[in-house]
Amino acid sequence: MADSRRRRPVAAVVISLILFVGALFLIGVAVQRFAPFARSFLPGEGETRVTHGVVVEQVRAVAQLVTSETTVRDVVIYQNRRLGSTKRSLVVVTGRVMAGIDLDAGTQVDLDHRGRRVHVMLPPAKVLSVDVTGLRTYDERSGLWNPFRPADRDTIYHLARSQLVSAAQELGVAGHAEESARRLLGAMIHAEGYTVDVTFGAPNAPARLAPAD
Repeated sequence: MADSRRRRPVAAVVISLILFVGALFLIGVAVQRFAPFARSFLPGEGETRVTHGVVVEQVRAVAQLVTSETTVRDVVIYQNRRLGSTKRSLVVVTGRVMAGIDLDAGTQVDLDHRGRRVHVMLPPAKVLSVDVTGLRTYDERSGLWNPFRPADRDTIYHLARSQLVSAAQELGVAGHAEESARRLLGAMIHAEGYTVDVTFGAPNAPARLAPAD
């Protein structure tokens, strides 16, 4: 009877050990089977996951950084003929031209976490504002029947603004802003382990690739 009592606890311990080992085995199989599925929802070890909001904030910061002010000087030649009489004026105009990217025109951000790429479409850079700071007349001749009037001064002023914009475009200020935006965004987002593709164009228009390095 005593031997029978001793064997029962031993048998119970053996059965418990078998059940424990079996449970561990099943847990190991389950972990091995479902681990790849779980990893697809989690970022890899040490990886940073860029969010849409972060990219938008970086785009805003870059848009402010690439906005540049350029002092431009040009010559305006005004001529008007009336009643066979011609009046002329040669004016040197100086102004400040602000060029940059207007984000209100539409911005698109697409994230590819699997490929770790960010696609950003920005509006084309353009002249944002023109401030005429100086108009200096070097030659002004009124016609016999065609004197200068206040309306002529207004016309000369508008011509001056238009020529400042044209001069700024010839200097390539918009192109410099786009190139700077591409480089800055690339550096900022690359630091998070992502590659960025920047294009310029309207949201519903064909995109224009940024210049290559």
